[in-house]
Amino acid sequence: MKFLQTILLCVLSMTLGFAAVPESQKSALIELYNATEGSEWHHSWDLNTPVAEWYGVTIEGGEVVALNLNFNNLKGKLPEAIGQLQSLRSLNLAFNQISGELPKGLLQLQQLEVLQLFSNQICGTLPDHIDQLQNLKIIELYNNNFTGEIPASIGNLPQLETLLLSSNQLSGPLPKSMAQLQELKVLSVFDNQLFGTLPSSIGKLAKLEELVLSNNAFYGRLPSSLAELSNLKTLMLSNNGFKGNYAALKAQLPNIENFDLDQANLKGSLATLDIED
Repeated sequence: MKFLQTILLCVLSMTLGFAAVPESQKSALIELYNATEGSEWHHSWDLNTPVAEWYGVTIEGGEVVALNLNFNNLKGKLPEAIGQLQSLRSLNLAFNQISGELPKGLLQLQQLEVLQLFSNQICGTLPDHIDQLQNLKIIELYNNNFTGEIPASIGNLPQLETLLLSSNQLSGPLPKSMAQLQELKVLSVFDNQLFGTLPSSIGKLAKLEELVLSNNAFYGRLPSSLAELSNLKTLMLSNNGFKGNYAALKAQLPNIENFDLDQANLKGSLATLDIED
């Protein structure tokens, strides 16, 4: 009897795993296929087969929960219909040729934890209300053509661990709201047009392991709170306008492995680090 129950449970599990997805989700996937020249993808979809057989689509309980189409030759703009994938937890469309602005429908993906759109040609600004995606843990949007400022609402993502925005055309200062990202471990914004002083509140990011600010237009003295980041392993600050003498800063960071400042900031003895200018 127990053996039969086990068999039935296995069959039920497989049935749920490969159940037909809601028509709205299938329609959204087809719109993505059509909007990004699906017939030219490296791994295309046969739209006449069940969605569970489509490359890069993960289904659980009859819902699309992950979409991984990286390195797949997607071209074109993301459709608004992508917001119909209500159960999506992971979206990876990296290393393609996606262009245009992010669709507003993206903010409807309330379950999204991982957003990886790096190495595309996406333009426009980052969503002002990105904090609607409260479950986000990973945001990787580097190597695109984003412009404008980093929205202050990004500080309202309580679970965010990784924020990679490097190699875009972002401008303006780092929003002070970033100090609220208590789970943040990686912050990388190098190779943008960001400017301003480094806020002293950055010392509140107790779990931060990587801070990469190189190749921007930041200026002023580093805040003394920087030395409070005891978990910091990587600190990259070169090619900015930081002033001062920080030769001993490395000694104040017990776990530092990668340390990069301009040569002018690495000579002599350490002057007292100023707080935010």
